[in-house]
Amino acid sequence: MTWKKFSGEVIHSSILEEVEQAIIRETEKGFRLKVCIGTDSQVKGALTDFATVIVLLREHHGGFMYIHQEKTLQKMSIKERMLVEVQKSIETAYSVCDLLDLYDVDLEVHADINTNPMFKSNKALNEAMGYILSMGFIFKAKPEAFASSTCADKMVH
Repeated sequence: MTWKKFSGEVIHSSILEEVEQAIIRETEKGFRLKVCIGTDSQVKGALTDFATVIVLLREHHGGFMYIHQEKTLQKMSIKERMLVEVQKSIETAYSVCDLLDLYDVDLEVHADINTNPMFKSNKALNEAMGYILSMGFIFKAKPEAFASSTCADKMVH
């Protein structure tokens, strides 16, 4: 799985090593960190582009992120696509949660799903929320889900 920095620079070590180095570097500078993970997707013709982000927030001092992108030709309903987004976020959260526990860094999983029933993505809300919460993760939906709806969104548009 290839991860990149926002600058486009490819990360050659594992994402776990990269996140650990970032946590050590930022905490040594005196920053309190929180990690937010989210995925967004965009359908472009027959192709669906998924972007998953790991956002490291420095309390009151901005943040930075790592991005993983993948494309698929698989046809999906909007609900399926929302749940695939959530699955990608959960897989990523699961891969880093032990490391974050070790360094006492809070983790949130953000879903690009609208809490307003008038939006199509709302169809997937209950399942996505149940899925994330049952894994023991803190869940945020729109409008609080900036990792998926702002950060990951920039990578697929």
